[in-house]
Amino acid sequence: MYTASGTLDKNQLVTQYAPLVKRIAYHLMAKLPASVQVEDIIQNGMLGLLDAIGRYEEGLGAQFETYAVQRIRGAMLDGLRENDWLPRSLRRDMRRIEAAIHALEQQFGRQPTERELADSLDMPLAEYQKMLQEARGYQLVYFEDFTEEDGDDYLERHFVGNEADPLEILMDAGMRSQLVKAIEDLPEREKTVMGLYYEEDLNLREIGEILGVSESRVCQLHSQAIARLRSRITGARSPSQGNAPRRGRPPKNPQGN
Repeated sequence: MYTASGTLDKNQLVTQYAPLVKRIAYHLMAKLPASVQVEDIIQNGMLGLLDAIGRYEEGLGAQFETYAVQRIRGAMLDGLRENDWLPRSLRRDMRRIEAAIHALEQQFGRQPTERELADSLDMPLAEYQKMLQEARGYQLVYFEDFTEEDGDDYLERHFVGNEADPLEILMDAGMRSQLVKAIEDLPEREKTVMGLYYEEDLNLREIGEILGVSESRVCQLHSQAIARLRSRITGARSPSQGNAPRRGRPPKNPQGN
């Protein structure tokens, strides 16, 4: 990786580590909304790689790849922060869904179906499903769920380092048993999606092939499952804007999701 003059060959390093940038980018993409373009993530990552090469040349003693991963990931997260990757409007919409799930579950004594949720939000089923589709990347836990202060960085907590696992936060908060029970109570297909995604480490396309549905449908089921879990573990909060869930009588023979 050095030239004849004994300096680092930057071009060779860029070529050698470009696949690493792509690998990190696609790993992050699995947790981000569909509106985020992987090309933008890769571009920011390449800037991070170039920064790592320049700084490493100044005499840093760490193994280069280990150091480069930190700089690449940091550059990607900086880019996501600048682009506000999770809009407030998306969180507001999902909290409306969480409130509807909570209200209907209390009323019916069971998990509400998609159509019941759409009806409670006064919107067509297709519009409700589109909302779920756009919520790709919605997370189970946010720091703001546990505090009103703005001093913590969500991206750093949930993407940087092996300890940044939302499940660990739940366990630390003493809510593990509540989460297990909430997962057990999920509708069967949503429970299957969660198992294949988090336990078997399959992507949405692979899960869709197993279930015989489209990748977008798997995304909807995943978003809805996250909303159901959040309504249990964080408690439903009244949305600050938008329609409140509408009360109604449960159908005698509700259709499954």
